[in-house]
Order: sequence, then C-alpha cells, then structure tokens
Amino acid sequence: MKIDLQKIEDASKEIYIRALKLLPPDIKQGFARLDKSESDATGKAVLGTMIRNIKVAEDTNNLLCQDTGIPIYNVVIGRGVEFDGYALKQAIIKGCERATTEHPFRSSVVHPVTRQNAQTSCGRSIPVINVEFADTPETLSIEMIPKGSGSENNSWLKMAIPADGIDAIKTFVIDCVLEAGGKTCPPTIVGVGVGGTADLCVHLSKVAATRALGSQCADPEGAQLEKALSAVVNKLGVGPQGLGGDSTAFAVHVETAATHITLNPVAVNMQCHSARRARATFTPAGLSYGF
Repeated sequence: MKIDLQKIEDASKEIYIRALKLLPPDIKQGFARLDKSESDATGKAVLGTMIRNIKVAEDTNNLLCQDTGIPIYNVVIGRGVEFDGYALKQAIIKGCERATTEHPFRSSVVHPVTRQNAQTSCGRSIPVINVEFADTPETLSIEMIPKGSGSENNSWLKMAIPADGIDAIKTFVIDCVLEAGGKTCPPTIVGVGVGGTADLCVHLSKVAATRALGSQCADPEGAQLEKALSAVVNKLGVGPQGLGGDSTAFAVHVETAATHITLNPVAVNMQCHSARRARATFTPAGLSYGF
C-alpha cells in the first residue's frame, strides 16, 4: 500500500480539529459513570457543568477547551506500507500547522527561551511525532492528542530502586495525585510508567494517561497495579476540579517495561477531564476517522 502524502497532511489537519471538538465515547461514558456514583453535592454540580460543556461544544461545533495543547501525533505503521519517512513527517507537521492557520483556534506553542509564538502550533521538535510499527497488514494509523498544560505541568519522575518495593510505587502515585489537586482539572486519567530508563518511563506514563478508558495494561502485573491504584485514588477526596468529592479520576492506567537490575523508575503523567484524542486510519479501502 503506497501512502498519498497529501492525504496524510489533510488528515493530520482534520484530526487536530476533531480532537479539539469531539470527546471520545469512552470519556463520555466515564463521565456518566462518575456522575452516577458521585455522593458529594459540589462534586456532582461540577460534573454536571462539565457534561453540559461537552454537549454545548458539540452542538455549536466549538472547542471543548480553549487550551489547544502541545500537539502529539502517534503513528503506527503496519506491514506492506510504502512511504518516505522524512516526507511523512513533513506532511504531519504541515497538517498540524494548517489546522491552526486555517481554523480559528489559538496556537499554544512557544520557544522555551524567547517565548515567541509563531502562531502555527509548531516549533522546534513540535509537534511531537512518535512512530511505532505493527504486524497489521497494509494499515497506517495516526492518533492525535492535544496535551493541555494543566495536566502536563503535573508530571513526575522518581528514580526508585528495587529495595523501595511496590509500596513505594503506590505511595509515589498517591502523593502525586494529592500534590496535583485541582491543577489537573480533574477527574483525570492518571498515567503511570514503571520500569525502563528515565526517558522511557516518562514516555510510558504518557502512553498510559492517553489510553482509552476501559483498556487494560497488557502486562498482568501492571493490570493488577492499575486495579489497586484506581480503587485508592477516588478515596482521596480531591474531587472534580479539586473542589471535593469522590470523582478524582476516571482511572489509573499503568504501562510497564523491563528495567535494569539496580533500577525501578516510576513516572506519573496526568490527562485532564477533557481527555481529547482523534484518529485517522489508512487502509487499501480508504481513509476512516475515529478515536
């Protein structure tokens, strides 16, 4: 399957706009679940406001949140897909830029020293483009995640050692949720990376934070850790927007990697209640959009 780079560019533009306007069904279901179980009056009122905001955004074709985020594109390339890697990357960047220049939303990307904003949502090494390869024949998918600063500012890495044990990992995650409080615009998805190297561990926490609700860590040990932490986090009382209640998080997601015998790093990255993402999938049958 040969990839049409103009279609890649157009799709990269489209999924940025879609991600900013349409909340994935699993997140809507997560809201419904939390709203049903919330026992605190203030928490329930805040959840109600969030749910109304989602409907208003969709009904008026407007943004779910004014923060257009740091644009992240996750590309998964299957077998038998023919493309020029550099040209593919440039097409994604161009599509990201066009989404901002051709549609009325804010560019949130600036130079880290001068703070200059090119008004394109692009800059040095931005958008973030992650590339993975899969066994799926003749398929290329691009997932777009606009990662807002409220959640991204609440990121942590602890270079733990094996002697610290599993309880140290759990304590670290809980401490991070408490420290974040309402700054992440909860209810959140708490992403946890365990193992690997420092950089891989942080990446895993981002992967975990942006996974669909209802998904589970493929590692059985990671899945058990998810279950244990998810049960604890919603007993902390942080609640929606940090104003108190049961609904601190939709879930805790964990991703793991093998690590060195003397290491056991753990990282936490959070996703806000507007857990936005969109996907474009290319196959021989054509292009389809989803989440």
